Amino acid sequence: MALEKAERYRLLNEPWQAESICMDILEAEPDNRKAIVTLILAITDDFGASSLADMNRARQLLLRLPEYERHYYAGLICERQGNSMFNKHTPNSDFTAYEWLIDAMEYYEKAEAIRPQGNDDSILRWNTCARLIMHYDLKPRDEKYIEQPLE
Repeated sequence: MALEKAERYRLLNEPWQAESICMDILEAEPDNRKAIVTLILAITDDFGASSLADMNRARQLLLRLPEYERHYYAGLICERQGNSMFNKHTPNSDFTAYEWLIDAMEYYEKAEAIRPQGNDDSILRWNTCARLIMHYDLKPRDEKYIEQPLE
């Protein structure tokens, strides 16, 4: 029942409320996979307004998931961070978004290699990232930082 409320709060665009409910659930049941996943999703729902600490919290939760889900949700974290960067429209945000989306695609490839039979989620997410990159013509940075030699 509490988990359903957390999911409902996510749908109502109140991720902080969903986070709070998931943390209550995880206090009572530390290995509740649905609560862990819902908490990851709630944290990443707010990436546009969140901090690096929030991303690190989401990544720490991955360690509590089985291998397939660990790769899949690592990809989702990267994809959502990429989308968040893209939507900021700041200098270099396109390049940063591209890098995050490429990272996401790599995680989705790892998930695909070990996905449960009939589960195409990682393939669908990979395709979404690829289409976003192609649609907006996102590219990597042309310039790499090169340290100049001392004279």
